[in-house]
Amino acid sequence: MVACSFSPCSQVFVTGSTYGDLRLWNLDMKQLHAEKNAHDMGVTCCAFAPSILSDGQFVQLRLASCGQDNHVKIWVINKHISGAYKMQLLHTLTGQSAPVLSCAYSSDGQLLVSGSVDKTVTVYDAMNAILLYTLTQHERYVTACAFSLTSPLIATGSMDKTVNIWRLEDGCRSHGGKLSPEWSTPTSREGRTPAARSKLLVSNWLEEDVSSWLVEEGLEQLVGKFTANNIDGTELLSLTKETLASELHIESVGLRNKLLRKVEELKSDLLCSGIPDEFLCPITRELMREPVLASDGYSYEREAIESWISTKNRSSPMTNLPLLTTLLTPNYTLKMAIGRWKTNH
Repeated sequence: MVACSFSPCSQVFVTGSTYGDLRLWNLDMKQLHAEKNAHDMGVTCCAFAPSILSDGQFVQLRLASCGQDNHVKIWVINKHISGAYKMQLLHTLTGQSAPVLSCAYSSDGQLLVSGSVDKTVTVYDAMNAILLYTLTQHERYVTACAFSLTSPLIATGSMDKTVNIWRLEDGCRSHGGKLSPEWSTPTSREGRTPAARSKLLVSNWLEEDVSSWLVEEGLEQLVGKFTANNIDGTELLSLTKETLASELHIESVGLRNKLLRKVEELKSDLLCSGIPDEFLCPITRELMREPVLASDGYSYEREAIESWISTKNRSSPMTNLPLLTTLLTPNYTLKMAIGRWKTNH
């Protein structure tokens, strides 16, 4: 026996052996299912995905396993309402050229990482079986890998006596537990030209860009208040009548309404600029920076859904049904996709 993993409900667990079989057990040590020759040269590791799916008739679990056959496999384990279990192969991932020694799911179950004798670390989109990254900095076998539960980080260990930490947004690695420097936008005290600014998302505008935009829109009298309150692009998009009156102390109703109309035009331009709809928060309709997955199956901007839950009695913004739980899981896969889209645009 070389591998074992509990299901997220902790009611069953899977074991893997050098004979190549995967076996499903309950807590009474009763064998529920045996998948012989799951990896014909032996299993090396197995890990359950953290999510549980249910449609009333079936409860569905997902399991990843890897082995001496150079493969990572994703399995679906269905429990029927009758109590019977059935295990089926869903995907075979072939991104590595030597035995795969370790595998692990991200906390949202959407990413899968594996380490191999070929010295590589692979990161997959687990839902669609797509290879996202192949990381090659280790000099010997990669024997261990793990996702952080609360941060977008992966740790990998190797026979080269090192542990590498990887940041998911950009695939950058750093040594000794220190992360690579974050990418930052160069600053300019004068702001960008309209042409240069139009190539950026409003949420990436600097304070100087907002000031320049106010002047262009005939709202130059607001520049002083915006500068004093450090209003950048993100803050601009979140302004409301209440914040304009109580926090920025803009007394003129007409001026407040004009500003809000201009902000709504910016948001409309944002929607028409080709941004994939799945990158926009369903609540704010703005590009998400910290997407999280709620129990209704939809992704939201963290701040927006937290505010919604605190004021809307735990209902889903999309279905209007009660949320089964208020637990929010970081959606690292979506965050990476948004990051790649922003880089290309």
